[in-house]
Amino acid sequence: MTEITAALVKELREKSGVGMMDCKKALTENAGDIDASLDWLRAKGLSKAAKKADRVAAEGLVVIATKVEGKGMTAAAVEVNAETDFVARNDLFQNVVRQAGQAGLAADSVEGVAEAVSGDLTNLIATIGENMVVRRFAKHTVSEGVVASYIHNAIAPDLGRIAVLVAIESAGDPDVLKDVGRKVAMHVAATQPLSLNVEDLNQEHVEREKAVLTEQAKESGKPLQVIEKMIEGRIRKFYEEVVLHKQAFVMNPDQTVEQLIEETAKTLGTPVKIVAFTRLALGEGVEKPVEDFAAEVASMTGGV
Repeated sequence: MTEITAALVKELREKSGVGMMDCKKALTENAGDIDASLDWLRAKGLSKAAKKADRVAAEGLVVIATKVEGKGMTAAAVEVNAETDFVARNDLFQNVVRQAGQAGLAADSVEGVAEAVSGDLTNLIATIGENMVVRRFAKHTVSEGVVASYIHNAIAPDLGRIAVLVAIESAGDPDVLKDVGRKVAMHVAATQPLSLNVEDLNQEHVEREKAVLTEQAKESGKPLQVIEKMIEGRIRKFYEEVVLHKQAFVMNPDQTVEQLIEETAKTLGTPVKIVAFTRLALGEGVEKPVEDFAAEVASMTGGV
């Protein structure tokens, strides 16, 4: 029996664009023959999926999966893209996305999640006829506390267009922590903070903001000492806009998120700390092609 080596699988994958598990199966069925395996993949309709891989996929769904582990918890958020929002309503697609979420609980990378669902996703691509890809993944774990979650624009339980995770460390009542955490997650979905704390904020981003504010302040024509005070005040305002702990809580603008957490700690009689958060918005950062239908029609009719 021919040994199906990693090198053979890699070669077939590069030639076909099909997932590793399907490549391995094809090679096993065809005694390691590359050409026969390519034909086998074509016959199964799997190679059709590879031809769609260069098409832009910016629609689809984000999913959240959670797992309680003793006093702690793990939660994963995964974004699975397709080409059209119509696919997001498909039960088969939703099932694969849910599988990706469960895979995320055990995975350490987006590649690990993708590999776990590669076979089902490849088959679905061949069936539906759209490019699909596991694009992003995030996971948070706390040894004691909760990882609260929120799905915005949900079309089914734990499936929607924006997924938020908020990891909270505390020995307090899990039900209270989940409630507060969910409210903070809803806040994150609405306000899109850039960092948890001021110290975590990208310093290049801060310096760019300072440069802009400095130029604006200089145009006022005021003395240097006044300008410096103006910049300090505007930077504080900038932090209040983009740092989660400094933001005014959307459900009670009279307090910051940091003050909400401090209030929760007093109520529970034990420390409460947000240690991480993630916000995944569907298609965020994907450059979508702009279709010029007039130009397309003109090209088809010779400009008539």
